[in-house]
Amino acid sequence: MRQAEIERRTGETEIRIRLDLDGSGKSDIHTGVGFLDHMLTLLARHGRFDLAVACKGDTWVDDHHSVEDIGIALGEAFDRALGDKRGTSRYGSAMLPMDEALILTAVDLSGRGFLSFDLRIPTEKVGTFDTELVREFFEAFARNARCTLHLKQLEGLNSHHIIEGAFKSAARSLRAAVAIDPAAAGEIPSTKGVL
Repeated sequence: MRQAEIERRTGETEIRIRLDLDGSGKSDIHTGVGFLDHMLTLLARHGRFDLAVACKGDTWVDDHHSVEDIGIALGEAFDRALGDKRGTSRYGSAMLPMDEALILTAVDLSGRGFLSFDLRIPTEKVGTFDTELVREFFEAFARNARCTLHLKQLEGLNSHHIIEGAFKSAARSLRAAVAIDPAAAGEIPSTKGVL
């Protein structure tokens, strides 16, 4: 079973995450950050992951600690659920249109956390959400999932569309990367024999 449960407690946040990589896209998301709830719901749906996230964070300060720590914990959940990555496809990519926005993502379950972030989000906020936190989330996720993640905006004018396109595209890239490759079942997808 490719599942994981993560609990993360700091002086700033208390987070509980349940993840099933082989789910159907069901989600139960309560982060205290409304826009992030929306994005994680999309991540679960388009990745076909079952995902539950609960966070109590110091949002009276701002949303930064909650968003970054959820990225950390979600990355840890992916890493734990994948185990040694035996039989996975390892790589995934998606080009996703969201109205006028067009986002390209690619992921490698390389064992090396790296983020290339090329989104040009034109506004500082979407509603009450600080758009600079999108990078913080994906950086924390990639580092702790120990994956290489590229996010590239090819087109886009509307901040909400750009961010939503990025989450949907990342979800579909992750879905492809974590999928079991029937031709390589039981194999580590690396000539090194370890990821």
